[in-house]
Amino acid sequence: MSTPNATTVLITVTGKDKPGVTSVLFAALTRHGVDIVDVEQVVIRGRLVLGVLVATERDPEELQEAVEQAMATIGMTVDIEIGAEDGNATKLGSSHVVVVLGQPVTARQFSSVARGLADIGVNIDSIRRVADYPVTGLELLVSAPEDGDVDTVLTSAMADLSATIGVDVAVERAGLSRRAKRLVVFDVDSTLIQGEVIEMLAAKAGCEQEVREVTEQAMRGEIDFEESLRRRVAVLEGLPESVLGEVAADLELTPGARTTIRTLRRLGYHTGVVSGGFTQIIEQLVDELGLDFAAANELEIVDGKLTGRVLGEIVDRPGKAKALRRFAESFGVPAAQCVAVGDGANDIDMLTAAGLGVAFNAKPALREVADTALSHPFLDAVLFVLGVTRAEVEAADAEDGGIRRVPLETLHA
Repeated sequence: MSTPNATTVLITVTGKDKPGVTSVLFAALTRHGVDIVDVEQVVIRGRLVLGVLVATERDPEELQEAVEQAMATIGMTVDIEIGAEDGNATKLGSSHVVVVLGQPVTARQFSSVARGLADIGVNIDSIRRVADYPVTGLELLVSAPEDGDVDTVLTSAMADLSATIGVDVAVERAGLSRRAKRLVVFDVDSTLIQGEVIEMLAAKAGCEQEVREVTEQAMRGEIDFEESLRRRVAVLEGLPESVLGEVAADLELTPGARTTIRTLRRLGYHTGVVSGGFTQIIEQLVDELGLDFAAANELEIVDGKLTGRVLGEIVDRPGKAKALRRFAESFGVPAAQCVAVGDGANDIDMLTAAGLGVAFNAKPALREVADTALSHPFLDAVLFVLGVTRAEVEAADAEDGGIRRVPLETLHA
């Protein structure tokens, strides 16, 4: 802490990043006997911006001259402001993280985000890129005024802005709560995999369109999920048990699903699925991806044929939340440290029960209650919301034998 007689001096060094810049600057500061108040550094495309706020009881002009001479010897530009205020003196760090995801993120879109934050009194403390593939991801550490329901105001403002400008804007509390997530639950149909399993089964029975219409009604929240499930399963009566294996073999994972699960497991997360689909098909996903847990419905099979009925308790909207809590308790993870990802109205309770609820290409009913909504068809965007960068993902992949980047046109094909 500086003394009352000290003068604050803000030193900003810019130029091509090279070894030794920091050591030369701090050698000059050491000779002048200053106290360090704050330091920030960022490198953008090989260009260094290094800011140091110091307090000195000696002649600040003499300090300015010494620093300018030192930086000139290594070809760096320096800007010095004597009497600069410490804007962070009473702040213990950024209050929220705002993640902007787009394909791409244009200057106009980012300007709209910055203006939207300013309009509600939120200051941007720092910005970094967290992803360049399969989307561009920018992470903003921001400070929001701690008055009123700041979380609701900020989240609502960014959700409205996201819908208007065409990029995803996720908001989360900064600090320990963000870094403490330990368990992630995924819905299966149209989230972890592409398409709906019940429709694939119905296609085998020649009733795909009829079932799809009921599915859409349920996902929009227009009819009770349990009722819709029983109606859809009924059309499967008489199908041979072998169709379950055929459909399981035809499942297509959502782009980024493998990367997401692989990375979360490396980081020590417990990962699993809670689905309104069927155990007989999901078992293959559990084995293939190395998931820790799964909950789904069980189709009744008698004499090698589907009966058109479901056994036991239905995993419906409240059942999904119940399953999340059960798995969290089994791993000793508080609900606040859980993440739930889904797309339909039957995921509402599950996302609400989790500390962070992510709506993935979701129906409006779910987007309205989710903590954040993602609209790009890449599941690894969930990693960026959690603060994992693309560079970290690929560094870990490289250690395991190679970086995996599939051409985006292939993913969209």
